[in-house]
Amino acid sequence: MQGKGLIKFFLVVMILVTVAQYMFVIPTNAVENDADNYAQNLTGEDSGEAYRIARASYLDSISDQEVFRLPLIKSYTYQDLKAQQLALGLDLKGGMSVVLQVDLREFLISLARNSKDPTFEEAITAASQAQQSADDDYITLFADAWRERADGKQLNTIFSRNDALRDQIGTNTSDAEVERILREKADETVNLTYVMLRKRIDQLGVVQPNVSLDAERDLILVELPGVENPERARTFLQAAANLEFFDVLNIDQTSVNALVQADQLLERRQALAAGRDSAEISTTTTVLDTVYAQDEFGNLTDSIASVEEREVPRQTAGPLFSILTPNNGSFGPAVVGIAEAGNRDQVMKYLSDPEIKRLFPRNASFRWSATPLDADDQGTPGNLYQLYQLELPRGGEAPLTGEYVTRAGSGPEPNGQVAVNLSMNSEGGRIWARMTTAAAADNNRQVAIVLDSQIVSAPRVNGPITGGSTSITGDFTVQEATDLANILQVGRLPARTQIIQESIVGPSLGEANINSSITALLIGFGLVLAFMLFYYGGAGVVAIVSLLLNLVFIFGALASLGTVLTLPGIAGILLTIGMAVDANVIIYERVREELRVGKTVPNAVRDGFSNSYSTIIDANITTILVAGVLAYFGLGPIKGFAVVLIVGVIASVFTAVLVGRLMVDYWIEKKGSMTFWTGASENLFSDINVNWLGFRKTAYGISAVLVLASLMAIFVRGFDLGVDFSGGYSYTVVLDQNVTAQELRSALEGPFQATPTIKSVDSDNTYNIVTKYLIDETEPIDGQEPQDVVLAALYEGVTAATGDNSVTLAQFSNPEFTGGTHITSVSKVGPTIADDIKRSALEAGIVALLGIFLYLLFRFKGKRFSMGAVAALFHDTIITMGVFAACWGWIGFNMEVDQAFIAAILTVIGYSINDTVVVFDRIREYLNSYTKRDAKSLINDAINSTISRTVMTSFTTILVVLVLFLFGGASIKGFAFALLVGIVVGTYSSIFIASPIVYDLSGDRDAKEVKTETDKPVTTT
Repeated sequence: MQGKGLIKFFLVVMILVTVAQYMFVIPTNAVENDADNYAQNLTGEDSGEAYRIARASYLDSISDQEVFRLPLIKSYTYQDLKAQQLALGLDLKGGMSVVLQVDLREFLISLARNSKDPTFEEAITAASQAQQSADDDYITLFADAWRERADGKQLNTIFSRNDALRDQIGTNTSDAEVERILREKADETVNLTYVMLRKRIDQLGVVQPNVSLDAERDLILVELPGVENPERARTFLQAAANLEFFDVLNIDQTSVNALVQADQLLERRQALAAGRDSAEISTTTTVLDTVYAQDEFGNLTDSIASVEEREVPRQTAGPLFSILTPNNGSFGPAVVGIAEAGNRDQVMKYLSDPEIKRLFPRNASFRWSATPLDADDQGTPGNLYQLYQLELPRGGEAPLTGEYVTRAGSGPEPNGQVAVNLSMNSEGGRIWARMTTAAAADNNRQVAIVLDSQIVSAPRVNGPITGGSTSITGDFTVQEATDLANILQVGRLPARTQIIQESIVGPSLGEANINSSITALLIGFGLVLAFMLFYYGGAGVVAIVSLLLNLVFIFGALASLGTVLTLPGIAGILLTIGMAVDANVIIYERVREELRVGKTVPNAVRDGFSNSYSTIIDANITTILVAGVLAYFGLGPIKGFAVVLIVGVIASVFTAVLVGRLMVDYWIEKKGSMTFWTGASENLFSDINVNWLGFRKTAYGISAVLVLASLMAIFVRGFDLGVDFSGGYSYTVVLDQNVTAQELRSALEGPFQATPTIKSVDSDNTYNIVTKYLIDETEPIDGQEPQDVVLAALYEGVTAATGDNSVTLAQFSNPEFTGGTHITSVSKVGPTIADDIKRSALEAGIVALLGIFLYLLFRFKGKRFSMGAVAALFHDTIITMGVFAACWGWIGFNMEVDQAFIAAILTVIGYSINDTVVVFDRIREYLNSYTKRDAKSLINDAINSTISRTVMTSFTTILVVLVLFLFGGASIKGFAFALLVGIVVGTYSSIFIASPIVYDLSGDRDAKEVKTETDKPVTTT
């Protein structure tokens, strides 16, 4: 064997690097144990939100301190050490995963300086609608929509008014150039949003968060293992942190009259719409009891001057006053009125009406308070929000913004409240001093501090605030103030982000997944080891050592690459164990062939290894090709599965081919010989001489029936589409009493306003509930986020089904709750991401098949091999999909078609081509070497000589996948079942479909007098 020294060198280096990688666990665990002790001593608890915050605070405080040093080499902080660890995904650890879409709609509107051009507004709306199903990025969609509507109008007329773009966009700039500039600006915005979001997440206190950017689709993928407060995480991920400071406009009698006139106007419109005479409304008057007091400047004050009867325009019956209660002097002088949470949007819709806006001062702008009024005396949570009237400068922008803030922190105030403390730069300090000086001189007028269009504080100003420092108070808790300070410290996001996919997994479910995965891994590995010993004897020991090294290298490589290990990733490792045996089987079966023709063991080993290299390379390149397609097109766990598969294939080739050869040679040098069979396996698959091609017409007929039946099942019955492809909310709910799926379905029909999909999970009284209720909604509904409304509806229906309301909504929605009925996992997939996943799945399949076709065309120098392989792959894929279409609903486990299923299909493609390439390599060898024989006999001999490898590899792979199916947990059963079906069908097609097609496309070939020493291949198995 050539290059033994080089192989030994790389082996030693890999072992040392891998061992060092594992050694980082020791100091990491020591630091985390200190954090556990600190949190327990501080809170007196060993779990819960307070414990987690204290633990995260400790780790954050030492994150940049040296905690470990390799002498004379390098020092490591806790963050450095943690980066070297193999992180666990949400399905193994619990936590939250989201896919965020960067909203470029508002970005374009901002670049256009809020243009009211009808063509621009129509193009923006059309682009937003098309984005839900189109494959192009938002800028391209906008440009296409503009061209359809522009009617000769140039795009530069919209964007040349922006001072920041005037150097790039002028009156002669073409639409194509404007589109290029907009895309460039959009890419910069998306990248900056991603960078700033990473900084925010670092402040969240989550250990080993995983954040990645999909720039082509303007998507940001975030995984937050161990997060226990999803609502807090959503705030960190979605808050724009747009901080603004405004002067307020105090309410005077003119403003009161404007409100009354607005109400009258709306009522007249209402009367006209109903066909009534509106004249009576304008003459109707109402007696008001309250007269507001005014100061010497005419400003309204908090006090009441007197109570008297006088006639004023009517204000009690109109649409506005039916949902907005005017300020009667009980609130601050800048408060227009109060309204319930669910009425806020309608009030703003009324006040933004152009005719109504003209009734109020031109510089008036309205904002709601961020928090409701305090609870009442009975402790009922407040639901009334205050509407403020602010002074909007002529330019339409706040006089002072968060861009001037240089530092943000939190701390207690002397009055006991928790405040967010801000420091500004010199320019911001001057603006703030000017604003507060004017407010103090104006009877201690209020100023409004606005965060993301909501007023978090509106304090009175008692004197000028100089020095560029101020504080915000708004009834914050310590955690809220800390979070707000952290968000403001990072700064405003350049573009708004929207959650289009979300998944929450409880820690108990994650622990169960880990336990089942480890069980499957150990059993599968043990069975493979036992089989290799039984079948190959001494060579089986070498295979076992190779497999162990393979596992060690896989975990070490995944940790160094920063890969997040998920449940599909563990499935990939288990599958790699089965497929890693393949290289050993190819080599050992070839060695056995050489031994059977009488060669010595050293010669048989030499020839067996050298004759196997081509087959192993071809088989594994096709698998890596498919895994690469998965890594490129997949999202989240599927991408992780692909990375594991790629690393596993590379590691298995290194350990089986190179390290395995070193061990075999060493054994033979020391012992003089090595066994490649046992007494029971020595004659297995020997003397096989089957006319496989003679069965091809029968096989074609059987396959045609199977494919036709599969197509009928696919088109007639369809698939049980998972939430990944259909969109919607998916909940896994554990019930504490017996309830049937039908009872649960009936109870949820009312709250969900439609029939949900209910599926039983493979444990008692555990159901998966899927609904599309409000999945298209992105804006708050009656002051609540859509996901909270859906959750409340789920709680209502589940409570009705069980008849038990002892569990509160907060307990029900907590994945860690164990005292009764509760949710263990939540997943939300919006229509945009669902369409994207479907499109990516289709593209992945097409690219994988095309790539395999081209590789085989290049490698085997003929389309007959490529066509035979691709035909077999279509055959395997259609039948596997047909089985799922035919069987879902009556088999007792989940058979959803989701991302994991697509991964399984592509894995089947990779495995099937792996199997086929081994046969093809032998066919090519025989066709080129034995030119006097006819193609039929040579192809039969090639199949006969490789049948032992085909059966052995399929058997070992089925063995580990079957273990995965039996012990891998409910969420992986469908994936494992698809692999089982695919492996069986793929093994069949390699022999009965791919090879016969090669023969049928070969035709009669002329003999090439290349080799004449023999006219028959050596076939001993």
